[in-house]
Amino acid sequence: MHSYLQHYIDGQWVESDGGRRHEVISPATEEPVSEVMLGSGADVDKAVAAARRAFESFAETSKEERIALLERIVAEYQARMPEMARAISEEMGAPISMASTAQVGAGLGHLVTGIAALRDFDFEEKVGPNWVLREPIGVVALITPWNWPLNQITAKLAPALAAGNTVVLKPSEQTPGCAAIFAEAVHAAGVPAGVFNLVQGDGPGVGTALAQHPDVDMVSFTGSTRAGILVAKNAADTVKRVHQELGGKSANIILPGTPLDKALKGAALRLLMNSGQSCIAPMRLLVHRSQYDEAVTYLRAFFEKAVVDEPLKEGQHIGPVVNRPQYEKIQGLIAKGIEEGAELVAGGPGRVEGKDSGYYVKPTLFAGVTNDMTIAREEIFGPVLGVMVYDTVEEAIRIANDTVYGLAAYVMGDPAQARDVVRKLRAGSVFVNSANLDPNIPFGGYKQSGNGREFGKYGIEEFTELKGIIGALPEGAVPDIPAEAAA
Repeated sequence: MHSYLQHYIDGQWVESDGGRRHEVISPATEEPVSEVMLGSGADVDKAVAAARRAFESFAETSKEERIALLERIVAEYQARMPEMARAISEEMGAPISMASTAQVGAGLGHLVTGIAALRDFDFEEKVGPNWVLREPIGVVALITPWNWPLNQITAKLAPALAAGNTVVLKPSEQTPGCAAIFAEAVHAAGVPAGVFNLVQGDGPGVGTALAQHPDVDMVSFTGSTRAGILVAKNAADTVKRVHQELGGKSANIILPGTPLDKALKGAALRLLMNSGQSCIAPMRLLVHRSQYDEAVTYLRAFFEKAVVDEPLKEGQHIGPVVNRPQYEKIQGLIAKGIEEGAELVAGGPGRVEGKDSGYYVKPTLFAGVTNDMTIAREEIFGPVLGVMVYDTVEEAIRIANDTVYGLAAYVMGDPAQARDVVRKLRAGSVFVNSANLDPNIPFGGYKQSGNGREFGKYGIEEFTELKGIIGALPEGAVPDIPAEAAA
């Protein structure tokens, strides 16, 4: 069993001050796979104080110095990728083939993209005779989830450091291993003491303390909408900035006449990837009535052939879901779908055949889903797809938008027709045909999917404050002298 019983504060690994030990249970074996020390309010106080001390000098570093620092982090990250991939696979169940590519690769991508964005980023803008400056906010708390742990850590850390902030990271207690290894990489890269701090812990303990802390200037949170609301409430008394990327219930519209083989394979693979545990997973598949029966037949065969297996096996299968509460939630929603009249086409409740232990969920397909059903309203976060029928594209758009969420949407079919549809979808990211996430394009949600944006230059902007300079010039700026005065 791996042990992560220390926090990384002020440039060194330290014992917890009043924390408690917590075991991480393997989703594949239901046995302990690692242990972590859940931090305390005292640990948070120490980490925030270290970040506050470091901020004054780090905020003054040049763009070139921050680029060099991020480049060193990239080099150390690359050296530790196999270890981080195994930790993700063991602790949250991502198949090792996927953990070694998509999971750790996404984290690397945000670091590299952050460097490129910083090279071209303008921290000063001339507006008429005056200037607008972008300055670091201060001490930033990064609270990240378990489903794509390194993706979310680096999507926040890279722009936060690029902007000149200091940070305190609280990763999910479900995936402490990759975060601890990442902290070791950051230390090896020579990040100045206090600029990066890691406090392991849970939401009620460390998360709440960070959100409420008067010396934390910003919280960047990714997780459920329920937890995001609590973070915002806890942060309200100190009027700090709160950036949130929350839940989703993405619709995937298959436009009329679209060839189904390629479109449906892509739709199913997007849903099943990471065992459905992605906030942008396309959980609602909307198919025109003229193609509905054909689509259900195709998907039935696809879901019946989908393989579920152990996470440490190489291959293109899906693994277990992260833990028992998540497994039981998914089982309950599958039962609710049957109860409310959806047609169970493939999969269903109960254990996967041959798996007597572990939180393995059958890839489950429902047809005849209507948008008032629970499985169409709630975020399932598992390998469960609901197929819905529509008669007109306008109806499909209405169904897609009829949700409290607005993180992502998908459109498959003729690009010319898709161009008109995407403008009407109330979602922060709209994927057309086979397009994937681009770390240069802003990512975030509408409605109860959150606020603010991550990725690329848009992420750097989120971690800055705007300052207007009226009647004065920033250092190094060239004064705009009228021609007649110069003469």
